[in-house]
Amino acid sequence: MKVGVKVSQTFVTEKIIVSMAASVFKWLIVPVAGMMFISGKKISAVPLHPFHVSVIEINHNAADKDLEISCKIFTDDFEKLLAKNYKTKVDLANPTNKSAMDSLVKKYIFSHLLIKADNKPTTFQYVGFESENDAINCYIEADGISSVKKVDVSTTLMYDMFDDQTIIIHTSVGGNRKSNKLEYPNKESSFSF
Repeated sequence: MKVGVKVSQTFVTEKIIVSMAASVFKWLIVPVAGMMFISGKKISAVPLHPFHVSVIEINHNAADKDLEISCKIFTDDFEKLLAKNYKTKVDLANPTNKSAMDSLVKKYIFSHLLIKADNKPTTFQYVGFESENDAINCYIEADGISSVKKVDVSTTLMYDMFDDQTIIIHTSVGGNRKSNKLEYPNKESSFSF
């Protein structure tokens, strides 16, 4: 019986130590994750993801005679921006009203992205969006483009939220892929094939 009591006390003691260690770890990690300190003074904040990056993929599909476009944006940033711009609650990861969220995404993308094919503005058709890990992929198409030698992109995606926003643009035509990077406030990029 003494052995059982001793094991029980050891178990309880270990449980208390583990609990205390977890509390101390949580107490230490929260300030470190949120900000940096030197001699007890806050010197800078560390955001959840320190890079504000969006990616635009443009692919010319010769068989379907269209440009297939996807825009990848961090979910949390995009939700905050849409909520701020359109004064409504936004949940893109688990939308209760998908058509309302589609409407917001479409409105934003169409007003912050312009693509020209061979110096002619394209007309977009909204396909939809999907959540992937911590990002939202938005899909649009521009029909009636049998061939293309030049793609011009003008975009301000997320520029109305961050002044350190970077946009990576990948464009593929005829199996040839070219890329460019735009940093706020630059909004123009051109690709020749």
